[in-house]
Amino acid sequence: MAGLSTLAKTSDRAFPFAAELMGVLSIAALGMLGFLLFPDDLAFLTRLIGITLLVLSLDLVTGYCGVATLGHAALFGVSAYAVGNACIGGIREPILLLGVGIIAGTIMGAISGALITRFRGLPQLVLSIAIGQLVAALANKLSSVTGGSDGLSGITPDPVLGLFRFDMYSRTAFTFSLIVLAVVFVLLLRFVRSPFGLLCRGIRDDDLRAQMIGATVYPRLVIMYAVSGAVAGVGGALNAMTAGVVGLDSVSFERSAEVLVMLVLGGAGNLWGALFGSVVFQIFEHIVSATNPFHWMTLVGLLLIAIVLFAPRGLSHGVAVLWPKIFKRGGRA
Repeated sequence: MAGLSTLAKTSDRAFPFAAELMGVLSIAALGMLGFLLFPDDLAFLTRLIGITLLVLSLDLVTGYCGVATLGHAALFGVSAYAVGNACIGGIREPILLLGVGIIAGTIMGAISGALITRFRGLPQLVLSIAIGQLVAALANKLSSVTGGSDGLSGITPDPVLGLFRFDMYSRTAFTFSLIVLAVVFVLLLRFVRSPFGLLCRGIRDDDLRAQMIGATVYPRLVIMYAVSGAVAGVGGALNAMTAGVVGLDSVSFERSAEVLVMLVLGGAGNLWGALFGSVVFQIFEHIVSATNPFHWMTLVGLLLIAIVLFAPRGLSHGVAVLWPKIFKRGGRA
């Protein structure tokens, strides 16, 4: 997948939409592969897509801006609860519910970003944890809005475009989520290569130099956090609509830590790495936990140790390094 990313970058000048086309084709291929591997567990693949969107949103602030955060699940969970309440309140059209999730995630992202990005280093990390824990505590206490520890249930959206009803086999949910993921990924590929995205990379590498050339750092970080919240809001909205229930796990610290592990596994600062790491980790976790329910966490830990030792910059970077070498050997052969 990283090789596809490299190919898309090298051909971007000749074919302006090469990266976007490669993104659509890659997600379609992953969707077909997932359908073949897990034909009877499409609900798992649908959850995987929602979490993948959360990992992509985390990559925007951590990978592209260098903002350390361990409370990113708050953006995902607040959006999921907002969509759940909107659906129960009478807004049942899936496209409109996606809009509700985007608005809720953007607002939560802007508020979080305004607080977190004012600091650097350890205070930034601690503040992100504090915000995440505050949201989790409120979700537990405000049972009239969130359902408390029992969760918010009764979320039953209408058929997509009035034609495709959400069935018990999750066929519609999986297809709908896959299309949404492809659209969001294509937009993000274009966004991170825009002048704004490139400037955020410069801020990540050296924020003092960015200030010296006249860039205002703080407002841009807040804006990126809001964009990240919008992407997380899409994931939260999909999670609420397709699962039919929103629980406290959607805003938990464990969820925030898990998505950070996925990002590190794939490679931060690279949307392809975020996509790759999320898919690999969740499928590996799903298979191992079903095969060995008593020691699966040990196997996951061993995988992470191996990645850190042999590919410290993530799987995507490791594949990108090995890809040209394999291609040259194949050409010689």
